[in-house]
Amino acid sequence: MTHWIIAPVILPALLAPVIAFVMRHDIVLARAASFVGAIGLLVISVGLLVMSASGETFVYYLGNWPAPFGIVLVIDRLSAMMLVLTSVLGLVVLYHASATGWDNRGRHFHALFQFQLMGVNGAFLTGDAFNLFVFFEILLIASYGLMIHSGGKRRLQAGLQYVVMNLAGSTLFLFALGTLYATTGTLNIADMAVRLREIPVEDAALARVAGLLLLVVFAVKAALFPVQLWLPATYANAPAPVAALFAIMTKVGAYAILRVHVVAFGPDVPAIGSLVGDWLWPAAVITLAVGAFGVLGAKRLMPLLAFSVVGSMGTLMLAVSAFTPQATAAALYYTVHSTFAAAALFLMADLVLTRRAGGDALSAQPPTVQNGLFAALFFGGAIAMAGMPPLSGFLGKLLVMDVLRETPTMAISWAAILIGSLLIIVGFARAGSMLFWKSTAVDPGPDPQDESARPSVRAASFSEVAPTMAVLGLLAVFTALSGPAMDFFDQTAAQLFDYQGYVDAVLGQEDQS
Repeated sequence: MTHWIIAPVILPALLAPVIAFVMRHDIVLARAASFVGAIGLLVISVGLLVMSASGETFVYYLGNWPAPFGIVLVIDRLSAMMLVLTSVLGLVVLYHASATGWDNRGRHFHALFQFQLMGVNGAFLTGDAFNLFVFFEILLIASYGLMIHSGGKRRLQAGLQYVVMNLAGSTLFLFALGTLYATTGTLNIADMAVRLREIPVEDAALARVAGLLLLVVFAVKAALFPVQLWLPATYANAPAPVAALFAIMTKVGAYAILRVHVVAFGPDVPAIGSLVGDWLWPAAVITLAVGAFGVLGAKRLMPLLAFSVVGSMGTLMLAVSAFTPQATAAALYYTVHSTFAAAALFLMADLVLTRRAGGDALSAQPPTVQNGLFAALFFGGAIAMAGMPPLSGFLGKLLVMDVLRETPTMAISWAAILIGSLLIIVGFARAGSMLFWKSTAVDPGPDPQDESARPSVRAASFSEVAPTMAVLGLLAVFTALSGPAMDFFDQTAAQLFDYQGYVDAVLGQEDQS
């Protein structure tokens, strides 16, 4: 077995305590160590993606204990793709936080950052439901520390709400795991896939309960209705670079739904059938509506961006709810797009809000320094998030609508996507005009020609703007490479739905050393 599979978990896990205990008083050293870790993680993730591109599923047996008795980590196209997405996003956010000085507003930013990457990577790699719970808890602890980074009353209040909601989800997770173990006698995902398919329909009541409880838990992470309430306040009050990193957090919930409810609780399981999709679809429609109306009614920029993330998760989960390989491929395309689009908007917001007199209030204020540049970055991110051409959001929504064309709920799904997109476009247009257009008509001071009479506002340097431009550039490249990307996502979805291949890889050999 290859030990590189465990490296995305071990690397940040070893680096985080070293930064916390040795480098917390030396920001230069902490930054250097964190950058080395982030670059190393990116290299390892790309290597694992290349390794898994052949279509083979690789398994790492911790302690060389055979599954299902020991802990396993599994790498296939899907998990490798999510690792690369996380490492790219993490490196960009880390650069922005260092360039803008956000990381210097608290001693433990870089340690918490590495623990966050550890939790995310572990969730993508684990082949065991209980260890998925463990990595979720690591995510919760690290994300709470990042959420309240640099302090503030509103930030602490939002952080408390975030923790309470996620602790409730963790409790439900334990109930679900207990029910699942009582039903199947295992928590290994591959072993569950075998045993759930052997349960007679008339004896499957507890299995259905466990499946729905897991769906609720993952819905909390994915911010699906009615458990999405934590996200707007959390993202709106978190430091903007942290909110950009949190763009991958909701995708952990979506990934867990795909991994567990396709492989173990798939629609081909006689005892489960279409039960999960029947519950997931209406939640996705309402989530999209909540996000769209939230964008339209937002009075501050950060809540507007937070609600746009809620809306994007609704669109993503509409595709997931179909539970077909074609719909999953479209969902994976939209996953990559929405992650980068949300990150670009939050990084842009950080540049604007630190230089704007009225903070993030959507009201006319004196124009910011570099008003034209910030306006261009904002509208680039808004076009991406709203799903307008020429960026990948437009293609992503077309793909989602296309795969929903053959479903009985096509009319409602299409209406939700189209009307939701219109409301989001109107909301972003209103916000952009208020921030960058109407602001030019506001009197900036006693004498606009007297530079000494204006408050001193430092212009953003190239190193501060570069991460936002880089993410928008990645979206442009992703759009240009949509054909090859969809080929990869089609293969990834086909591999995911081949549950027997996953089972054979995990359980078929006791010793691959």
